[in-house]
Amino acid sequence: MTKSQIDFYTRLAKGIAAQFGSSCETVVHDLSNKDHDHSIVAIENGHVTGRSIGDGPSHIVLESLQHSKENLNDKLSYLTRTNDGKILKSSTIYIRDEKGKVVGIFGINFDISFLHMMDDHIRRFMDTDKPENPPESIMPNVSDLLDELIEQALKITGKPVSMMTKEDKVTVIKYLNDTGAFLITKSGPKVCSILNISKYTLYSYLDEIKS
Repeated sequence: MTKSQIDFYTRLAKGIAAQFGSSCETVVHDLSNKDHDHSIVAIENGHVTGRSIGDGPSHIVLESLQHSKENLNDKLSYLTRTNDGKILKSSTIYIRDEKGKVVGIFGINFDISFLHMMDDHIRRFMDTDKPENPPESIMPNVSDLLDELIEQALKITGKPVSMMTKEDKVTVIKYLNDTGAFLITKSGPKVCSILNISKYTLYSYLDEIKS
């Protein structure tokens, strides 16, 4: 991101947060550099997710970095969850340069925990409960995010690591690759340790997945 872009979106973040109060977190991620573990360059009301300037990306930011940035569409009004249980209504807006390349993300996370509880009680009274997708997680740091992604990946097989076949481990690694987990610094060694595989085996499985 250019200095003028960062300045504009920093002021926009401050304005939106002031307009909607302390429950509204606004955050600016700079994706133009390779330091994926420290993408936040501006944030207001960071207490909502427990993050601050210099912290790393959320799950959706990692996925954005992993996949083609040219075909990304803004994601508006979806649910997320913090590691301390807050339910947020979130929007992710991609910031592009003059060539259309995604260079940043402007995020809005509004804490609707109280409203969500009220809505749940009302729907129970009216007997209109419907299944809905679980909210995505927003972790305060990339280490917690990596742990969360690994936990989700391991749940896919439904087996303890000691009973996993090669195919099971490939499934776990494919999920982590698709979600951008390997963009996190030192994620490879941690995954190797948990799956009890070598670094060479990890790269071999990744090549197999990509082919």
